Amino acid sequence: MASTVNETIETRLFINGEFRESSIRKTFEVVYPYTKEVVAQVQEADIQDIEDAVTAANAAFPACSSWNQTMSWRTAEFSGYFAGGGWTAQGTASLNTPDHLNLTVKQPYGVVALIIPWNFPLIMFAGKVAPALAAGNTVVLKSSEKAPLTSLYVAKLIEKAGFPPGVINVISGFGNPTGAALASHMAVRCISFTGSTATGQKIQAAAAKSNMKHVHMELGGKSPAIIFEDADLETAVAQTQFSIQFSSGQVCAANSRIYVHESVAKQFIKLFREKLAAVWMGDPLDPATSHGPQIDLLQYNRIKEYLDIGEKYGTLSLGGDANDGFFVRPTIFEGVAEDLRLMQEEVFGPVVAINTFSTETEAIEKANDSEFGLYAAVFTKDIDRAIRLPKALDAGTVGVNCTSPTSAKDAAFGGFKMSGNGREGFLYSLDSFLETKSI
Repeated sequence: MASTVNETIETRLFINGEFRESSIRKTFEVVYPYTKEVVAQVQEADIQDIEDAVTAANAAFPACSSWNQTMSWRTAEFSGYFAGGGWTAQGTASLNTPDHLNLTVKQPYGVVALIIPWNFPLIMFAGKVAPALAAGNTVVLKSSEKAPLTSLYVAKLIEKAGFPPGVINVISGFGNPTGAALASHMAVRCISFTGSTATGQKIQAAAAKSNMKHVHMELGGKSPAIIFEDADLETAVAQTQFSIQFSSGQVCAANSRIYVHESVAKQFIKLFREKLAAVWMGDPLDPATSHGPQIDLLQYNRIKEYLDIGEKYGTLSLGGDANDGFFVRPTIFEGVAEDLRLMQEEVFGPVVAINTFSTETEAIEKANDSEFGLYAAVFTKDIDRAIRLPKALDAGTVGVNCTSPTSAKDAAFGGFKMSGNGREGFLYSLDSFLETKSI
């Protein structure tokens, strides 16, 4: 496997329209978590590489130019929607200033830094690069050191498509020093970050200490799902099981807390156990596999800590074991106290806690008892409740009779509280990469 990947996938940095080795000639390993096999040695960017990438992006952004109009048709090959998205970013005129012409216009920031996670590298690449370009910015994108190959492969396509040098730069490396250097660089005007809350706080601090660059972030979650007594239990089970088990639970919006009305809790848990127990663990490249390993040893060990907490303070209903090859069997805990780490912190793995409630008020209080607020779900057949309850939940997105990862591409996506700031999703993403000016 290693030789095949190295022959077909680019592993160097993409700066100013060309691939090159890092300034320190240092590489890091990319490991296939199923076999623990090293599949590639990727160039590790250093501070000088960040400087070169930002300089190239800055040079590719001439003031008052129309390069973004030229780029529009190129972007069509990359992201159909945003190919014409730039034309929808229009300003307004004021009618409240007699004898004056007052305009409010939108304009690009210039150089924007995009820092993406490892769990959905292609989706994240497209979801950030496309609107940033459509808005007229130039880009320095940092991929995760845990999944850099996808971004570098797309960079190869960008080179082949003939993008002007410096418009898109792709670097691979670790949070320190590469991510930190981007966050504090004085020529970077805007940062879009998706990842953990802890890293987001560091980026926010670095941005504030440097040039007060604009920051929008989609961070962690501890998403609740509320199952009422009138819910379609088969739908609720199918939706919530997929949410916590999808991508081995390595999803920020996974509903890791489920609150079930006490009158249907026994039936719900029985169905949930049956469905979750039926997953097939194996090689992610095998179409028959429905549950793969965690990304690496660090994440594997982190989840094991939460398994220990659940077994000590709750009731293990299913799973609970972690196997060789970074596999964690889908796990259910019942009766875990709301103030324990398992209920308050993002596990980022296939571990769900199921508790009960007796009243709607109690369900809302438990669901909102979190520092996170990314996604929540409500399952009910009561139309009044379906309209009323989402307004009471502290979450940027609320699914009704559905749960994460379900969301509309043209709807705003983002979090309340420590789950981030700003919104993504078609025109919301485009607006995040534009400054507003009054004339």
